[in-house]
Amino acid sequence: MFIRACVEELLMSDTKHCFKTVKELRKVLLNREISAVELVDESYKRIEEVEDKVESFISLTKDLAYKTAKEVDERIKIKDDLPPLAGIPIAIKDNMCTKGFHTTAGSKILENFVPPYNSTVARKLEENLIPIIGKANLDEFAMGSSTENSAFKKTKNPWNLNMVAGGSSGGSATAVASGESVISLGSDTGGSIRLPASFCGIVGMKPTYGRVSRFGLIAYASSLDQIGPMGRCVEDVALTLQAISGYDNMDSTSINMPVPDYTATLKKDIKDLRIGVISEMLGEGTNPEVKQAILNSIKIYESLGAKIEEISIPHSQYAIATYYVIAMAEASANLARFDGVKYGYRAKNTENIMEMYLKSRSEGFGEEVKSRIMIGTYALSSGYYDAYYKKAQQVRALIKKDFDKAWEKVDLLLSPVCPTTAFELGAKISDPLSMYLMDIGTITANLAGIPGISVPCGFDSKGLPVGLQLLGPALSEETLLRSAYNFEQATDFHTRHPEI
Repeated sequence: MFIRACVEELLMSDTKHCFKTVKELRKVLLNREISAVELVDESYKRIEEVEDKVESFISLTKDLAYKTAKEVDERIKIKDDLPPLAGIPIAIKDNMCTKGFHTTAGSKILENFVPPYNSTVARKLEENLIPIIGKANLDEFAMGSSTENSAFKKTKNPWNLNMVAGGSSGGSATAVASGESVISLGSDTGGSIRLPASFCGIVGMKPTYGRVSRFGLIAYASSLDQIGPMGRCVEDVALTLQAISGYDNMDSTSINMPVPDYTATLKKDIKDLRIGVISEMLGEGTNPEVKQAILNSIKIYESLGAKIEEISIPHSQYAIATYYVIAMAEASANLARFDGVKYGYRAKNTENIMEMYLKSRSEGFGEEVKSRIMIGTYALSSGYYDAYYKKAQQVRALIKKDFDKAWEKVDLLLSPVCPTTAFELGAKISDPLSMYLMDIGTITANLAGIPGISVPCGFDSKGLPVGLQLLGPALSEETLLRSAYNFEQATDFHTRHPEI
């Protein structure tokens, strides 16, 4: 027993910083209580301990991580000024290009693709001396809500390994929740940051469309995709968003506006802040335990001085249909580039170019991706474009108008991230409609281009996390982060970690 206790203590000492916040880690780094290289060592030690259980990563980028960490240590020695996240390990979703390192988008068709350039977010991470420790698992081409559609592995929820992690940024969420990484980046097309953040009990933020450059992000649906940060607390998310935000002339949809200091107003109170509760998101179909956690959260906001009122987003009932028509149509166009000619997987033993196209795409894409390409192509085809894609864009405009009307009455909107907590692996994989309904609380933000954040707000009777969603007008990230921070400081949900 004594030997076992000593071994357990040794293992703990090797990963004793794995659940620390950015603020705590920066302090020990600058005080030289630990080096950046040792901090990266701890991340990889933790990955060795738990990765076979949660399966967060498709690949590890050790050379890149240690190169950055060594630079941080050299600059600490000479007492050079360092960016706020210097030396803090980060995982990034494997649909963001990293020069010289595999980027697969979770697909066989890109299994051997090594980008010759960096995505803008990868470049910004390197400029801010943030060690990228690995590429996180995802649903293939970010198409899914459970991270079961990856060509390489199925990511498990660290709170219960029989449950899904949420998707499509499941690997990014579990890397943070399980202590493998301090922070991470995901992409959110219809809730793909907020849903796994909710299921895994961490904080995840979808910024305003255009606030973070999409250059180098392997596209799913270009008018909906947005990169965003994930972390164990709101301040970590605010610091990460600060590092990756800003105008980029390589992205024509990038917003050319100054980036505020997202941490400057975090601790300001929220007295008299007007928060609207979305009535459609607490009705029939919402799990009673999820509903109760949200009602408890509303009481906390009232105790903090916020003014609460009920708000309707009437066209949200059409959001699922609208979203999937637009997303699949854009996916059909975006994924046409993967033809086996220029790069990516190419089928062998084909007799002509048409057979090569057909076999390469048929063998390279997974079932969910092929299904979405076919539906999207149908929606864009002659005779159906007006009936489906054009109509969906019209409804999208109505949903945006609903939000514009809401902002006349309230500053932010509140709802559950998802009507349920995490579900069992395999439970919905053969029922696409049931899987698509997991996004009902999140997709409206992508259709309207507005920011949203998921914050832990409770646990169900099975010990699974519940996520609270806050939505705000375009470029209201400061207010969202401040509201989430105030809620976080009034609760302790963010301090709990899964035992794996």
